[in-house]
Amino acid sequence: MKVTINGTDTELRTGATVQAAIDSLALPAQGRGVAVAVDAEVVPRGQWESTLLEEGSRVEVLRAIQGG
Repeated sequence: MKVTINGTDTELRTGATVQAAIDSLALPAQGRGVAVAVDAEVVPRGQWESTLLEEGSRVEVLRAIQGG
């Protein structure tokens, strides 16, 4: 199925979860410093593996980066 992750069309398997979307981006394994919203609704980290994506879902993944 096609979803949009951070503005880029991405193919994921049917029934993919938020965790699968994050895994496709090769972010830190524990998700530290990562926030996710699906269709403008924040998804708590504890729900990433159980939140299913649908065809056309818009996923925004933000990562906190320390700097100065």
